[in-house]
Amino acid sequence: QVQLVESGGGLVQPGESLRLSCLVSGLPFPIPTIGWFRQAPGPEREAISCMSDSDDVYYADSVKGRFAISRDNTKNTVYLQMNNLKPEDTGLYYCAIDTVSVHNMCVIRSVVPGKWGQGTQVTVSS
Repeated sequence: QVQLVESGGGLVQPGESLRLSCLVSGLPFPIPTIGWFRQAPGPEREAISCMSDSDDVYYADSVKGRFAISRDNTKNTVYLQMNNLKPEDTGLYYCAIDTVSVHNMCVIRSVVPGKWGQGTQVTVSS
């Protein structure tokens, strides 16, 4: 059974950094396209960053230059390094995987990923 477990969230002050991790287990093949999504109060989950197994990468405009997605296939883990955090980065961060392209998962959002983690809370406040 495929499971995704996020970790690394917390309470930080503006300008500080956090690194989120998403451990993927139960996959019989390398991690396909993986995405980080943020849910602030409200129903919408915003696509923050996605990465394919061929290293195609997407970042939301609001995080470009501050966030970086990476993967360690030897550990079945994907990371989201978040620097210079702002109060508007606050939210519940989820990782999700599917076999679709980065374009479909994060850009045009034509597909809702099939597997999600439980989320990790990030709060940026002074």
